[in-house]
Amino acid sequence: MSFQNHNERREAADAAKKAMLEKFKTKATAPVDPAVAAQKAAEAQAREEKRVAAEQKRRERVEFEKLERKLAIEAKAKAEAEAEALAAEEAERKRLADIEAEEIRAFEQKARRDLKYAARKARQK
Repeated sequence: MSFQNHNERREAADAAKKAMLEKFKTKATAPVDPAVAAQKAAEAQAREEKRVAAEQKRRERVEFEKLERKLAIEAKAKAEAEAEALAAEEAERKRLADIEAEEIRAFEQKARRDLKYAARKARQK
């Protein structure tokens, strides 16, 4: 089947398209039994209700997971804040201990100086 030119090929393609359309158009619908149609409609309704219930369940699960993530983030932030407060408190204790140690060291140095001064005065008498 060799086509001579473009027009013949296009006409053949159009004819094939029309044949396919006619194939589907000419299908006669079988008479529908009302009981079967009602049963199919009931089944479709049941499937739809089941789908809606599943979708609702999925949405609830997603909301629950969002809430869980939010609570986990809040708990983590609270734990971090507590850890920072504890670290700050420990740093303050260390700072105060360092200040106190420096005061004691200064007092001891002054006491040594005073003892040396007193010993020198005692020797000079």
